Amino acid sequence: MFSFSTAGPKRWHRPLFLIVSALVVVAVIISAHAVMLPFVMAALIAYVLTPAVAWFEKHRVPRAAAILGVYAFVLGSVFLFFRLSAPRLGHELRGLQSEIPALRVRFEEEWVPWVAQKLSVIGVTIDTEPGALTGKLRAYVQHNSGEIARFGTNLLTSVSHGVFLFFITLMLAAYLMMTRERIFTFIRTLVRPSARPSFEALVARMDRGLSGVVRGQIIICLINGVLSAIGFGIVGLKYWPILALVAAVLSIIPIFGSIVSTIPVVAIGLTQGVGTAVFVLFWIIGIHQLEANFLNPKIMGDAAKIHPVLVVFSLLAGEHMFGATGALLAVPCMSMARSLFLHFQHVANASDPELATETVPGGESMTPPK
Repeated sequence: MFSFSTAGPKRWHRPLFLIVSALVVVAVIISAHAVMLPFVMAALIAYVLTPAVAWFEKHRVPRAAAILGVYAFVLGSVFLFFRLSAPRLGHELRGLQSEIPALRVRFEEEWVPWVAQKLSVIGVTIDTEPGALTGKLRAYVQHNSGEIARFGTNLLTSVSHGVFLFFITLMLAAYLMMTRERIFTFIRTLVRPSARPSFEALVARMDRGLSGVVRGQIIICLINGVLSAIGFGIVGLKYWPILALVAAVLSIIPIFGSIVSTIPVVAIGLTQGVGTAVFVLFWIIGIHQLEANFLNPKIMGDAAKIHPVLVVFSLLAGEHMFGATGALLAVPCMSMARSLFLHFQHVANASDPELATETVPGGESMTPPK
């Protein structure tokens, strides 16, 4: 008879268990990817707000009350901002609506012929007859009125679904903040005791990178909005409150957000004169130079530095695979991937005395944790 001893643990039991568990988790995430957005956003919100909650806890405020207080402050600040700015934004939007006919005429009579002249050089011809573009647009709307109506219905459905997901996300973020020690302790138990110092060093490295990218980018967005509002207000740019708000919101997406927000600003500036357009363009360039050379190093720090080529790649890949949400989360994900690579790079080189004290790009020492 054969007998199998189970007296001692097998060295392969733990790795096999972890590999199988990881495969199951990945399979569940892939199969349920359509409902993962609230969980990802909840983790991001919890990560951003946890320092504020911890600050309240240090002052003897219960955690649940601290979370509710932080939520009340953040949501209240957003509501107050829009409550105070809504009258001005509404006035600007009504002014923009009243000027749309004049902008359309100028677009067809000045800009379209200029673009057509430039395109004719390379053999591309477009119809420049007055009213041709708007006529085609009107015909398209009439021919596809059913599709447009369905789009409106889908839009309302998406808004209501978005409100539902918003509150679900806040609830999930609150649960994550309430149980953050338990979550970290559980993850820590998955690592064998001898490797836990290295694991904690990895977590610290990822925290440095993410705090620079996420919290730093939020601060930079606020500064970008304030500086944009100052410059646009100085030159008397029309609808400057709306344009400054758009610049602040879109700048949360590095590089692409700034490019997209610049287009309407320069276009509105052109309606007031070439000088105005040139001023706002150079003002925006100045803001981005300030960000690149002063704000990014000071606010994000060296630990969050990601090469611009990697930023563009992550944005393109994120947008291609997951749309606007992918573009929004692309840089934080690239930051985590960079931290993982640098950690395992210096762990792999730790056994080589010549490589163990090298410095990786970005100024981080590769000396292994003790």
